[in-house]
Amino acid sequence: MLRTVFCVSRFLARIPFFLTSASDSAARFFARSPRPIGSGGRPVGSASQLSSARTALSTLAFALALGAALSACSPTFDWRTIMNNDNGYTVDLPAKPGNDQRAVQINGTPMQMAMQTAEAGDAVFAVGTVMLPNDDEATQRAALDFLRTGLARNVGAAPDARAVQIPLAAGGQVLGLEMKLSGEAGSQHETRTVYARLVARGRHVYQAAIIASKPMQQEQVDQFFSSFQLY
Repeated sequence: MLRTVFCVSRFLARIPFFLTSASDSAARFFARSPRPIGSGGRPVGSASQLSSARTALSTLAFALALGAALSACSPTFDWRTIMNNDNGYTVDLPAKPGNDQRAVQINGTPMQMAMQTAEAGDAVFAVGTVMLPNDDEATQRAALDFLRTGLARNVGAAPDARAVQIPLAAGGQVLGLEMKLSGEAGSQHETRTVYARLVARGRHVYQAAIIASKPMQQEQVDQFFSSFQLY
């Protein structure tokens, strides 16, 4: 909202102030009386009618320019499909992703976690992959608990989750967890909303997440999670 207000304010500062509203101009422009026909078959308009026409056209130009300014300031979701063959998943991200890798300790065991992240608007879209030392169910469960409690702790929320089916690229599904959390994060206590899906498959545990400064449009949330598929 603040981004939009700033963009509109910056745009308005560069143009003359319009005294006539768009609805008033349109009403006067389209509701005017028929214009008399002069010699040569050309309509003859009064000065006030011509003034109304000019006002309406100016308002239309203003509206088009304002629309263009708002479009330039609006967050862009440039969706593209990312195929991560190394870690075994495909996902749609709203911008070109960055890559990172970090070490984590899960139940005292050091593991590596690879991250792909993309930012759009006021949100970060991320897929994290924890490489497990084995594919034992207990190891998978420990990694899932580590990710679930970590997400909840970051926003001071309870680590509540519900079961969800995660699609496989070759067909079929595998059982995972889905979370939606809201709370305050960081030393500035900024409000964050977290959407996440967690799933284990073989020697990998995945965390697909959106971290946003305000609730996301459901269309963007669905685009991200419906595209997340495992090999």
